[in-house]
Amino acid sequence: QVQLVESGGGLVQAGGSLRLSCAASGRTFSSYPMGWFRQAPGKEREFVATINWSGGGTNYADSVKGRFTISRDNTKNTVYLQMNSLKPEDTAVYYCAGPRRYGDYYDPRRYDYWGQGTQVTVSS
Repeated sequence: QVQLVESGGGLVQAGGSLRLSCAASGRTFSSYPMGWFRQAPGKEREFVATINWSGGGTNYADSVKGRFTISRDNTKNTVYLQMNSLKPEDTAVYYCAGPRRYGDYYDPRRYDYWGQGTQVTVSS
């Protein structure tokens, strides 16, 4: 059974940092791109960041570019999202997703599996 399990969410003040982790089990995802999405209350799920299989290629939403960094450790089958300079508008449930075999990296329909999500709340 494939599982993606996120961790690392929490409550932080504006300007603070959090590091999210996504541990994959049940199969190896090291050959495929992985991504992070988020969903705020009353809003659609939106793309945050994606990383290719080797970790050498990344893409970010404009809203997080320069503040968030996606990375991966294929030996641990884990993907990370380092979030710095957090803003109240970053408050959302953050989801890990993958693998993405083809198609647009910002399209959630292109990702095969999803984690249960981890809440990130940024206070002003």
